[in-house]
Amino acid sequence: MATIPKRIGAIPRSDKKVIAACAAGTVFEWYDFYLYGALAGIMSQQFFSGVKDNAAFAFALMVFAAGFAVRPLGAVIFGRLGDLVGRKYTFLVTVLIMGFSTFAIGLLPSYQSIGLAAPIILVILRLLQGLALGGEYGGAVTYVAECAPMGRRGLYTGWIQTTASFGLLLSLGVVLCVRTVLGEAAFELWGWRIPFLCSIGLLAVSAWARMQLDESPVFQRMKDERKIAKSPVQETFLRWGSVKKLLVSTLGLTAGQGVVWYAGQFYALFFLSQTLKVDSNTASVLMAIALLCAAPLFVFFGTLSDRIGRKPIILTGCLIAALAYFPLFKALTHYANPALEAALQKTPVVLVANPSECSIQFNPLDAKKYTSSCDIAKNYLSKAGVSYQNQAAAAGTIARVEVGGKVVLSHDAKNAGAREKNAAFAKSMQDALRENGYPAHANPDAINKPMVVVILFILVFFVTMVYGPVAAILTELFPTRIRYTSMSIPYHIGNGWFGGFLPSVAFAMVAAHGDIYYGLWYPVGVACLTVLVGACMVKDTRDVDLASDLEDGSGAVNGAQVKQTQRV
Repeated sequence: MATIPKRIGAIPRSDKKVIAACAAGTVFEWYDFYLYGALAGIMSQQFFSGVKDNAAFAFALMVFAAGFAVRPLGAVIFGRLGDLVGRKYTFLVTVLIMGFSTFAIGLLPSYQSIGLAAPIILVILRLLQGLALGGEYGGAVTYVAECAPMGRRGLYTGWIQTTASFGLLLSLGVVLCVRTVLGEAAFELWGWRIPFLCSIGLLAVSAWARMQLDESPVFQRMKDERKIAKSPVQETFLRWGSVKKLLVSTLGLTAGQGVVWYAGQFYALFFLSQTLKVDSNTASVLMAIALLCAAPLFVFFGTLSDRIGRKPIILTGCLIAALAYFPLFKALTHYANPALEAALQKTPVVLVANPSECSIQFNPLDAKKYTSSCDIAKNYLSKAGVSYQNQAAAAGTIARVEVGGKVVLSHDAKNAGAREKNAAFAKSMQDALRENGYPAHANPDAINKPMVVVILFILVFFVTMVYGPVAAILTELFPTRIRYTSMSIPYHIGNGWFGGFLPSVAFAMVAAHGDIYYGLWYPVGVACLTVLVGACMVKDTRDVDLASDLEDGSGAVNGAQVKQTQRV
């Protein structure tokens, strides 16, 4: 029978190898997954060029989100295998699926070459990536947690928590290097494929490292004692005690953690490059610096959670982030694009239109054509990233945009000559905005780069608070028999759905309301919900023995909680 290690003190060399092998593979999976996000603009040109520019980018965002949508399904599929077959072999399979899917994207012909088949195949590959990631994270975290001694799980799993940021950092770094070496023209033509093709080398390294590992001692003991669950999915979803834990851990932990993670990294990067018009390379470098500076804090907060508990750190991070987002993102505008800030304050844009003619400016499936004068005006302003105020007008009024003393009249596109009218309206709007100080791009010389890095660091600091301890608390909430399945589901719902859809939801909110900061209400609201639910319903778990459900012989879903006799 396998024994459960109880080592206390410095991390033994054998455990360092375990952490390194799991972390390296997970870094590479996050790298593969986030490459698409880093190249969303180019992907829209390559695979959705058959539709309008704004619709193409919306399609690209939705394909990006599709990978997040299927992550909970991947958690169920691979979680079941992990609880039946073993942790090691399951997350070896996930890394293979992710690596080959990413490599295939690098070889995929564009829309211009094979037509509609290109985006269809891209969606399939993106879904495979999402499924693989759904199984990868739970396997790596469960394996490391089950190898960790009591009192050290926060520290051990904290290293796994660094992998998402390092994966994002690696994807941004590789894209930036290839872009710089090849030049923008060559990169957009064919060079964008290189970062995807590089994944085959990363796959070889991570697969080799994981093949050197033994099965986790906790799972091996369960296997030796013949206590493996016959149906982990059934035990997870058909027992109220387990279902309650899934709901509480999702709403009280991972939903808030997910939106804080994506607001602090992905949405901040999107806001810099798309809304504030900072050059994408510059924005990526500034974010990379902030990530590098903050990365050690994942381990710090994981270790701190071993001493003071997981729950208080996670909920405090959610609360502080919710209170700080609006001032921090406004500060980003001030230091990254002061000309835009000055224009917003000095010359606000007003859209005067009949509200009944105005639609929500988010149409990812391109099923609706914008034809009313209000929709055409809103569509332009949303694409331009310009805040605007809505002012009601009488029925039958043609929408107009007021910029300073200049009035630009929109038009109804239902009649002939709509394309020429659209072009004329866009030209008039561009002239009006430029005349009133609205910049086409952020002035590189006016960007206060040190302050932008400081603000990004603060945003990532919140990420480290909520993300560093979450792996430990999720593994401790569920018993060994169903741990892989059960802990993966709330994680991927919180991160894959609540967090992963943040850019799309925030984009829709901004476009509908007109305020470039309005999308922040989404992460603020979800983070506050997590603080409320977590404070009332989540119990801290740092004293839980991961093998307690094996020792009592019951295999019960809730398991026993055993106090530690020693604490570091």
